[in-house]
Amino acid sequence: MKLTTKTLLQEFNRIGDQSENENPMVVAKFFDPCGSATLYATEYDPETNICYGYVTGLFEDEWGSFSITELESIERPFGIRIERDIHFTPMSFNELMNKLN
Repeated sequence: MKLTTKTLLQEFNRIGDQSENENPMVVAKFFDPCGSATLYATEYDPETNICYGYVTGLFEDEWGSFSITELESIERPFGIRIERDIHFTPMSFNELMNKLN
């Protein structure tokens, strides 16, 4: 299953580089239905298929990079895979933190 769609890639392209933004826009949410990890993507590099964003549910919540290729290759029992929340509405990081807390 592809985690990215043409529409999602267009949204990442429209928003562009957010590295200097203290309150970046969170464009997509990916999650592990069999675990606690949730990945909130703020940037995407189409050349490397790598996102940058905020990761929760592991040892510590932190900012970092994650590979879409790697996420697509993870397979859990019964064929369950990492999914993209298709109902996620893009929002600023501060808005996201307010909703999570």
